[in-house]
This record gives sequence, structure tokens and C-alpha cells, in this order.
Amino acid sequence: MTTKLGTKVTPFSTRLANWRRSLGLALAIIGPGIITANADNDAGGISTYSVAGARYGYSLLWMLVLITFSLAVTQEMGARMGAATGKGLAALIRERYGVKWTFFAMVCTLVANLATTVAEFAGIAAAGELFGVPRWLSVPLAAALVWILVVKWSYRSVERVFLILSAVYIVYPLSGLVVGAPWGEVFRNMVVPSFHLDAAYIMVFIATVGTTITPWGQFFIQAYVVDKGIGPREYKATRVDVLVGAFVTDFMSFFMIVATASTLHVRGIQITGAAEAAIALEPLAGSMARILFGIGLANASLLGASILPLATAYTVCEAFGWEAGLDRSRREAPIFHGLYAFAVLFGAAVALIPHLPLVPVMLLSQDVNGILLAVVLIFAIRIASDRRVMGGLANGRVGNGVAWATAVGLIVLTVLLLGSSVAPLFGVRLG
Repeated sequence: MTTKLGTKVTPFSTRLANWRRSLGLALAIIGPGIITANADNDAGGISTYSVAGARYGYSLLWMLVLITFSLAVTQEMGARMGAATGKGLAALIRERYGVKWTFFAMVCTLVANLATTVAEFAGIAAAGELFGVPRWLSVPLAAALVWILVVKWSYRSVERVFLILSAVYIVYPLSGLVVGAPWGEVFRNMVVPSFHLDAAYIMVFIATVGTTITPWGQFFIQAYVVDKGIGPREYKATRVDVLVGAFVTDFMSFFMIVATASTLHVRGIQITGAAEAAIALEPLAGSMARILFGIGLANASLLGASILPLATAYTVCEAFGWEAGLDRSRREAPIFHGLYAFAVLFGAAVALIPHLPLVPVMLLSQDVNGILLAVVLIFAIRIASDRRVMGGLANGRVGNGVAWATAVGLIVLTVLLLGSSVAPLFGVRLG
């Protein structure tokens, strides 16, 4: 159709059809960034941010702001590698560095993933105990549920469940707003850095980085992009998804710290179990805080417990060229199914240890993540910077700078942690 001036006007019906096609494409592509980022706020994430807020108040918020940029850059880098190469990170490491370095990378990844899987089942145990359910009952039931959810359901159904479970985190912004935090102090701590050299502080610092930017997340988001068949042409929508996911996850993390700092830190309450962490939701839920926190922790733990063993099996099998996939039988992909079963059973078995301190275990798992993350990032950065592999989608200077700063920062923090732990044995004070 044309106007009297000769200008072409697209009919409304055509524009509506185009808009629907664009929306359909966006909905088909969306998911990797949102799911991967939100899965970082799992049992380990909730416990780490809660401990950070309860123990150190608002003083770690400046670091969370910096980590948000690092998370966006590193996750975008992984998604871009998947779109540019059509291969997962593990396969690219094997092609570029050979079997020996791949084995080293996989050992680091396996240790980090198993530690986090333990944290997920520890979270399920802690949530169950809030409702009076003993861990010997809640953990096996959760393991069975995870198995059915992932192995028996279709991939699309699992994806929808992951997205639905991500919505539970909205309780933290609500609680953070209701609690009446001193926002002047909050915003000041977001821009004014502070740091301590004692081992406990550095451990929480590393754990906060490790629970936000995870080793498994780098492999998972790249594999997710490849599985969805996203190439360079579709990558724009995925890039938006990844960046939004990074902001959303740390928006939730921000309010976890604010809520616990405003309710626990100001009263001198330290978190030794889930019951103390639940106090952060009292301004929102009152006497229902324990129930609301328990439901949120259980959902977050199930989300992580569903993803971690699956990501572990896919990553290791991809690294060594073994058959993998939920659509393949145990006979067709024995190592894949064996690794998945081992990860689930290992995580559940450790969480069932009598009198195991659940919150410290969840926090320690994120320290393992943070320390081993540097290894994974170095491999990823070097490959993503190689134009022979990435072509025009290779890393730019700014992204490279942020990614390298994150990896080097973690190495420095690890050295400081070792120094602050060992120095007192020789009568030396670091700060």
C-alpha cells in the first residue's frame, strides 16, 4: 500500500505478523543467559550472600557491583564462543591444547562441580530440617525427583521448569525493600571499596566471586547455546539474554546481602544454620519467614541439583569425545549416564553424613568454585581471543581486560588466602 506522496506503508496485518515472528524467535532463543545466571543463585549462592551480609554488613556490595560486570563479560564470552564455533568449551580446549591439558581442566571442573552438587543437596537437607523433615528422608527424595525430572522428561519441559523455578528469587527484593535499609549507607558501600586481610574475610570474598561466576557456568552456557542451534545470525538476541541474566541474578544477590545485613548484622546474629538465614525474610513474611525461606532454598537447591550433574556429565564427555545426551540409552552413552548418576549420588551421599554442618559446607563449596574458576577462565579467554577460532567474534580489548582482571584477581585472592592462613603459624600478621 502507498500513500498519495508515494511513501510505502506496511499494512498493519503484515507488521503484526512480523512482530509475532520476531517475538517467536526471541522466545525460542531466550533462556541460556537467564537460566545459567539464575542457577548461580542456588543453595551455595543463597548461603554465601546471606553469610556475607550477616557477617560483614553492606561492606561487600562494592565487590558485587564489579562482579556483575565480570559475570556479564564472561558469560557473554562463553555464549559467543558457542555461537561462533558450534562447539562447547571442553571440545575447544581439547582441540587447542590436547588431551593432557584437557584432563587437567576436567579434573578442576569435576572437583568444583562435585563440591557444588554437594552444596545443592546440603541446601535441600537444610530446607527440609526447617520443616522438621530429617535429611535422611528429604535428600533421597530430592535425588529421585531430580533424576525423574532430568532423565524422564523432555528437554523442553526441563527448560520450562528451570525458568519457573528462577522466579522464586523475587522474595529477596521484596524483603530488602520492606526491611527499611539505610540506603545512604548501602549506596556508599556500593562505590567505596573496603578490604581486610584476615582469612575469614578473604574466604567469604572468594566464595562470593565463586558463587556468582562459576566454573560450571562457563561450560553450561556455551553448551546451551550450541544445543539450541544458535549461530552468529541469531546471536544478538542471545547476547541480550545473557546481559539481562547477569543483571537479574546480581540484582537478586544484592538484595540477599541487603536483607541479611539489615536484619542479622545489625543485631549481631551470625548464620550457623538455615534458621538464622530465614530471619532475613521476617520483615516481609513475619512468622511465615521460615516457611518462605525453606521453600525458596528448596527450589534453588533443586534447580542447581538438576543442572550441575547434567552439566558435569556433558562437559566431561564432550572433552574426550564420548557419546552424550539424554536421548541416548545407557548402552549408547554409558559414561555419560554413569557420570550423571555418580554426581547425583555423590552429592546426596555427602549431604547425608550425620551432623554435617550444612551452611559451612555450602560456603566452602563456593570457595572451591572461586579458586578453580581462574583455571577455566584462562582457557576460555585464550580461546575466545584467537581469531583463527572465533573469526570476527573474537574478544575485544575491553572484554579481554575485564576477563583477565577477574582471573588474575582470583589468583591473587587465593595467594592472600593461603598467606593469611599460614602466616599466623609463623607469628606473622598480614593486616
